[in-house]
Amino acid sequence: AEQLITEDQVSVIFGCWTSASRKMVKPVVERHHHLLFYPLQYEGLEQSPNIIYTGAAPNQQIIPAVKWSFDHLGKRFFLIGSDYVFPRTANAIIKAQVDALDGEIVGEYYIKLGSQDVDEAIQAIIHTQPDVILNTINGDSNEVFFQKLRAAQVTSHSIPTMSFSIAEDELRTIGPKNLEGDYAVWNYFQSIESEENRQFVDRFQTKYGMDRVTDDPMEAAYVGVHLWALAVEEAGTEKASLVRKALVNRSFLAPEGIIYVDPETNHTWKTVRIGQIQPNGQFKILWTSEHAIRAV
Repeated sequence: AEQLITEDQVSVIFGCWTSASRKMVKPVVERHHHLLFYPLQYEGLEQSPNIIYTGAAPNQQIIPAVKWSFDHLGKRFFLIGSDYVFPRTANAIIKAQVDALDGEIVGEYYIKLGSQDVDEAIQAIIHTQPDVILNTINGDSNEVFFQKLRAAQVTSHSIPTMSFSIAEDELRTIGPKNLEGDYAVWNYFQSIESEENRQFVDRFQTKYGMDRVTDDPMEAAYVGVHLWALAVEEAGTEKASLVRKALVNRSFLAPEGIIYVDPETNHTWKTVRIGQIQPNGQFKILWTSEHAIRAV
């Protein structure tokens, strides 16, 4: 980020994947009064005048999913995640919410990012027999986790999983057969039925291949570029300080629906959706929030 801003003289940065990476970049963009668009759902507890957050805050993803799981899947939860900022903070929020709902956390387990060592976690799940697994594993570890979960005869029918970091592109890589029937929560699914989304998917597949899929982080990144472009048009310049001012109260008709940049937090108002994984690697949308939700 330092090189991009000081040497390459970029106008804006779109990027970072993990919260760990964003937290390293945040002081850099703030020091240079620059601009970062961050497209991932994350653990919240942060805001910056130099970052536009186009992914979900916890009340736009995690909290509605826990309530839906409590109402539809059961009251006893097992928490599993990768061992870094997002899962640990997300699970702290989840534990407070489950306590308020009079539910029960029966187990909590973390594995290193990219680790294939999930056997202890699987045994803990079998031993505690939760009603539902809340999964904040990120990256390749998901593949071996679900393979070994199924090998241990834990299915989506016996103990369903609600995932917070598995989208269509992960399903394409992992293969939907090991995840069919489980759940995920996002603001965007490729299966949204709207003209904006149909055009978005068509353009994407025309460019990158008909076997490719769109997903929430892709759509949130796409939204960020369009928000920036609209703000540049209004400001008449690419200067970050003026573009940031032009982003205040900015809205955009996105594939997920209308999104809006909140002037107080630089987060976007977003609709929440819960989907069930289908054999074709897509999500059947089971629940949608009544309106776009302001990030808290």
